Amino acid sequence: MNYLNFSELRRKLGDRGRTTIYRDVEAGRLPEPIKLGGRLYWVEEDIDKALAKQFTK
Repeated sequence: MNYLNFSELRRKLGDRGRTTIYRDVEAGRLPEPIKLGGRLYWVEEDIDKALAKQFTK
């Protein structure tokens, strides 16, 4: 399992802005981050699934 920090997530999403990413999380378009040691991380597999779901609609 690979975890993405916020900078890595931004790069994966085409340098999407911080506010836009958190709006997508609130709207359910992106999965919630997990907190590890005081920092937020996203599971890369979950991000890939969310992106695939958006593009197959």
